Amino acid sequence: MTLQPKGRYNVIGIGNAIVDVFAPADDSFLDLMGIDKGVMQLIERDRAELLYASMRQPRQVPGGSVANTVAGLGNLGLRTAFIGRVNDDALGRFYADSLAAEGSDFPNPPVPNGGLPTSRSMIFVSPDGERSMNTYLGISSELGPEDVSDDVATQADILFLEGYLYDKPDGKAAFEKAARLTHQGGGQAGIALSDPFCVDRHRDDFRQLVRTLDYVIGNQAEWESLYQTDLDTALAQAVRDCGLVVCTRSGSDVRILRGEEDVTVPVTRVVPVDATGAGDLFAAGFLYGLATGQGLQVAGRMGCVAAAEVISHYGARPESDLRSLFQAAGLI
Repeated sequence: MTLQPKGRYNVIGIGNAIVDVFAPADDSFLDLMGIDKGVMQLIERDRAELLYASMRQPRQVPGGSVANTVAGLGNLGLRTAFIGRVNDDALGRFYADSLAAEGSDFPNPPVPNGGLPTSRSMIFVSPDGERSMNTYLGISSELGPEDVSDDVATQADILFLEGYLYDKPDGKAAFEKAARLTHQGGGQAGIALSDPFCVDRHRDDFRQLVRTLDYVIGNQAEWESLYQTDLDTALAQAVRDCGLVVCTRSGSDVRILRGEEDVTVPVTRVVPVDATGAGDLFAAGFLYGLATGQGLQVAGRMGCVAAAEVISHYGARPESDLRSLFQAAGLI
């Protein structure tokens, strides 16, 4: 593996900078609190405070979908950065310090007197490992093009965007600027579709965006929502629109398409301790393979190994050395 010289990043992520707060919860508690199991819901500040107060033995970790991916890539030894927005409050400083401790650059310092508090997500983990996410976006929702530095974005070999940020016009503008700068610097830009409800809200914009990107990662529900058809038809259309298409299928085989290539990557189904971050760490493994010049089959298998690691414990960031796991699987 050959890393880029200092000053250039293997991967830069841009997305919501969110502190994740985890707690166990059974189905009766979810029903009582009106929480939809297994999905991400955006909530307001009052609701966030109510849910936080109801959590038993909460555990706090830095999160955010693309930020989790960046953490996984840092674990693998790549040079990474994450573009996000936090307030200069206790959670914001915790977030920035945590990224630095994990080895990723955080180009935007916490915003003094930022108004809205740092974003947080209350994640209730069911006995079957399913997670129900209740996210208050706070200051993260204000991320805009002014947060994307020309000097940073032009230095990305790979840019990874978070679909959730498309809920705000400034977020869309930040994406467009970052992708344009990355392409100017000779890098590749791609996105995670993030959530079928997110796709529903922004279908036309996402379809247009996909045509301008080098790769797109999504799950079966997201691809079917994007093209409003069955999976095979959706992926056939997607690969005509975008150079590289990845489809995960919740414990079933992964499909990766590029031009005439159509690769199926087998998945070993396991019962998760906590499913939070499975897609994020799949993306980390896959992008590691992409960044280091691996074929689609190997890159997909790397994604599956990384995803399996993160669902084996609480939290959305790896606790094991992913390179060692790749070596054990014969991938490097």
